[in-house]
Amino acid sequence: MGILEVKGVNKRFGGLQALGDVNLSIKENTVHAIIGPNGAGKSTLLNCLVGKLIPDSGSVMFDGQSVLGRKPHEINQMGISRVFQTPEIFTDLSVIENVMIPCFAKRDGAFRLHAVEAVASEKDIVEQAEQMLADVNMLDKRNMHAGSMSRGDKRRLEMAMCLVQNPKLLLLDEPTAGMARADTNNTIDLLKEIKEKRDITMAIIEHDMHVVFSLAERITVLAQGTPLVEETPENIKGHPKVREAYLGEAQV
Repeated sequence: MGILEVKGVNKRFGGLQALGDVNLSIKENTVHAIIGPNGAGKSTLLNCLVGKLIPDSGSVMFDGQSVLGRKPHEINQMGISRVFQTPEIFTDLSVIENVMIPCFAKRDGAFRLHAVEAVASEKDIVEQAEQMLADVNMLDKRNMHAGSMSRGDKRRLEMAMCLVQNPKLLLLDEPTAGMARADTNNTIDLLKEIKEKRDITMAIIEHDMHVVFSLAERITVLAQGTPLVEETPENIKGHPKVREAYLGEAQV
């Protein structure tokens, strides 16, 4: 059993079958990539995992609990955090203010601490945010205006905002999209460092095969909403079904 279990998930949009009987198991403390051509159903699947979409049928279990019917913030509180294609940060705030915000959750009309390791004062929260920035090599930019940073630094900040919540599962939706190669390589290095330091599971949707093969331990290939292959990176390369999905013809 994996920390994330997807069984028999189907999703249609009118006459379009976006997901067809998807089964996926992601083991704890691994990096699992989900790849496939445009329109393969990757984003639809991800949106089903985080509560933005409800499947027409099937089940999605995280750490033994169903995510179906839960709101995105409830799924976040279960231990799932998501990194978006376009970095989701507060551009009008400073870097450290961005990292402090996820330490709180608004519940019952009052702000209560949301971090797994509870802290009791603003001073403690600042210290926690500073430690998180140090972990992602951004402490020297703590007072910088977040909106003025490069895309690579915005991505690094978004990851800090996710990680300060101590998630069990980090979902990354094309984390290097729109980046120059140098920023892409820096992001790869950061994710490797995070994996080494934390007991965390990562699921990555990505088109850049350099990123996929640099990070993934298992790869699931989707085509037309259906999983074709789940294999190690070594066995994915040159696989006839993968070649057919990407190029439209089987390898001979």
